[in-house]
Amino acid sequence: MTQANAILGLLAQTSIHAGTGSNTGVIDLPIQREGHNGYPCIFGSSMKGALRTRAEAQYGKDNNSVKFVFGPDTNNASDHAGAIMVSDARLLLLPIRSLTSQFKWVTCPAVLQRYQNDAERFGQKTEFGDITEKLTESKALISMQAKAGNLFLEEYRFTATQYDLGKIIIALAKLMGTADAETALQEQLVIVSNDMFAHLCQHATPVNAHIAIDSETKTVRSGALWYEETLPPETLLYVGLSAASVRKPKTEKGDLPKDESAQWVLNAVTGLFTNKPWLQVGGNETVGMGWCAVKALGVNNANHPTTTGSVCP
Repeated sequence: MTQANAILGLLAQTSIHAGTGSNTGVIDLPIQREGHNGYPCIFGSSMKGALRTRAEAQYGKDNNSVKFVFGPDTNNASDHAGAIMVSDARLLLLPIRSLTSQFKWVTCPAVLQRYQNDAERFGQKTEFGDITEKLTESKALISMQAKAGNLFLEEYRFTATQYDLGKIIIALAKLMGTADAETALQEQLVIVSNDMFAHLCQHATPVNAHIAIDSETKTVRSGALWYEETLPPETLLYVGLSAASVRKPKTEKGDLPKDESAQWVLNAVTGLFTNKPWLQVGGNETVGMGWCAVKALGVNNANHPTTTGSVCP
């Protein structure tokens, strides 16, 4: 089967709460995490739902092409599958408080290697080069443009060693899509050990207390206190997209778009961000949470759906 692939870079502009529901632990509303390593993530089902919501808002909920790309609604799910595969949004850079500067973008060799593998799988081969420097819990790598010496992340002190991170910075900047991304990464990118990154992922994400106000007395409602975890602004994640040709029972081919190719399906999704490169994901939209800047890599703009003003040509 012919497929078309792309990667979306998601740079958080506000806090993100993609939650798992209530919890009996200290944090009442935790964020979604990968089960085997504890890294924050946004599940593929949440990402696909956010993309579909954006498509319905932009092109109309009744646009048939939304159904061809994302699949029928729940009541008609058995008719046929959608033609787009959406991966989990995986963490690439986590912003961490620092006494050395306003914050640092922190990652680790395992995360970078995984991105390389994912990028190759989605047709976007990336060469970072090997990190041969041995990292310990108290040692970190910074770019050649940053200042070496003591580095403080949260309550931890590291010895920051300059290292050639040029290829890594160029690749990450492409996902961020901002004009000054490379310059910012040269100053703020930090690579720590795999174990230390896993620890920061568990203990350095913001947890905010919330209360409910009684509408009559305008005081705090008894027992209405809960703690909510979020991903902070400036977090960088990435999502893989893989498109197949349009799926539809042959007896109903009459209302299909003129182009049924995998590339058309992929462009129907990436084209959502041509003029408005933002996406809202997760909960708490009404209080301004979940907004990300989107940058698409690996897009073929030929015959792009946005040139006709709708998903369906």
